Amino acid sequence: MASIFWVEDQSHWIKKFSPVLEREDFDGKPNSLTILNFAEAARQKIALTDKDSPPDVALLDARMNGNDQAGFTVSTALRKKWPRLPIIYLSEHSGTEIEREALEQFSAQDFIAKHQHNVEQVLCWRIKAALRQASLDTDLTATVNVVNSGDLTIDLNTWNVYWKGQRLMNPSNARRPLAPTPRKLLRELVQSSPRPLTAIQIADRLDLDPEKFSYASYRQHIKTLRRAFDAVEDGEGRFTELCNNGEGIVTFGDEGAYLWKPPGGKSA
Repeated sequence: MASIFWVEDQSHWIKKFSPVLEREDFDGKPNSLTILNFAEAARQKIALTDKDSPPDVALLDARMNGNDQAGFTVSTALRKKWPRLPIIYLSEHSGTEIEREALEQFSAQDFIAKHQHNVEQVLCWRIKAALRQASLDTDLTATVNVVNSGDLTIDLNTWNVYWKGQRLMNPSNARRPLAPTPRKLLRELVQSSPRPLTAIQIADRLDLDPEKFSYASYRQHIKTLRRAFDAVEDGEGRFTELCNNGEGIVTFGDEGAYLWKPPGGKSA
């Protein structure tokens, strides 16, 4: 049975696509379709759903009730609870900034234009592809290969980093992913928590040349990470402020070391 979590605020689209989604053979069993009409109701439903009982795929409208960010708030809640859940947007706003944000900032697996030719078949094809890829990913990761610490998730297969459900991107270019070294450095800090790590220890763990990976290099990567966190906190420096107050990526002592301390006292 394919369990589909669908958020759509317009009844005519629900009438158009519901019969298709209910009768399509995704896995040889009847499908389960959960439809929510408002972003707030969807977030409440996510909060009340058991973490061990995720849907198979989420289908989201992007702009709802006049709010361009409505679909993204649902995506963030889904990613926070189920980081590997396939998310597909079904929207009237393809080819716009909304589509760019969905794919680059909120890690949508696909973005489908509602008004395109043959959209019902296209939707089913894309859902089948998402379910097939999710099945492959599950087979490849029989043992969990994800690092979690409070609101932070690091996917060790893709090396994507998520903070409060949003993917960390390059703070100097939001269209590019965070560079490999900061991501790996963050993993070491999280896995070492609450012990701090010096530049020499990081160089050893990441097999870097200790003569080239100086404290200045370490500090620059930390600065990049903090800015990346800030970017998903609306770019207002909230995460850096947390760090300065002793949470997040914290400067330790006079030895040029840093440590990861989960904000809010959440366990690593």
